[in-house]
Amino acid sequence: MTTGVVRPSRRGHHDRRQRWAESPLLRRFEGLVGGSNGAKRQELGIRWWREILLIGLFYVGYGIVRNRFGSAAVGPVHALNNAEIVIELERALGLYFESTVQGWFLGWDAFIAVWNVFYGLLHFTVTFFAMAWLYLKFPEVYQRWRTTGLLCTGLGLVGFALFPLMPPRLLGDCGPYGACLPDAGFVDTMVHYGGLWSFDSGTFQTLSNQYAAMPSIHFAWAFWCFLALRGRIRNGWGRLLLYLYPLLTLFAVVVTANHYWIDAAAGAACALVALAWATPLVRWSQQRRARRLQRRRDNDELPATTAPRGVAH
Repeated sequence: MTTGVVRPSRRGHHDRRQRWAESPLLRRFEGLVGGSNGAKRQELGIRWWREILLIGLFYVGYGIVRNRFGSAAVGPVHALNNAEIVIELERALGLYFESTVQGWFLGWDAFIAVWNVFYGLLHFTVTFFAMAWLYLKFPEVYQRWRTTGLLCTGLGLVGFALFPLMPPRLLGDCGPYGACLPDAGFVDTMVHYGGLWSFDSGTFQTLSNQYAAMPSIHFAWAFWCFLALRGRIRNGWGRLLLYLYPLLTLFAVVVTANHYWIDAAAGAACALVALAWATPLVRWSQQRRARRLQRRRDNDELPATTAPRGVAH
């Protein structure tokens, strides 16, 4: 019986689903997370949720240890003594130039503000995108570089604990964590020029380790990005930015008076040592996984190839 009610056709809905399934955006996303790279990640046992959990828990632990046993437990006299050791070493090398470099740019308010933002933001964002890029595009080397980054950051904790260092910006600061030296020759640019935040705020001073300067994790992560992505970026501008990034980070930590250049050298050393440790560690882990999978396959095949005696085939 005809009711006279016209039922809506589902063709339009089907067409929309078909267009979405064939959209370049979705195909691009599927190409990134799936395909041959997805098969490689599965073969290597790399799971996105496990990676997020591992890195997240590691960073939370890093932050707790870094801040709990930092400037809250170390007096400014100890940190200043270590700063004097660093300064005297740089002077002996003829390379104590941080205050001179900063002095060249102190009158350029907008310029300094840009480098404050660079210092406060890029070491997180660039490192995150480098890690994600390796995960999506180069799963065969992802574990090696992820482990290198974690070990490098862990070595930074060791440096903070063994050598609490007053950064240049605190040499002239008369607050509870500064040395209040009248002729220090440094300006805390985040206080005087602005940025994403200021280390001078009471809450930030209480929660953060003011003496976590040796090594420079900012530079260590920038150098890690360079090592991990070198040879894997094909675009000319991308390669240029990759090579410039550690140099720009070095300039940022010096011009903002957050580090001595020798802190950056120590950060690079941490990255290289971590890489030397991570390479055999990941190789051993992958070989161990391969042997475990092979045993599992052998056990799965055993019932099919071995029949009980006396059973007719």
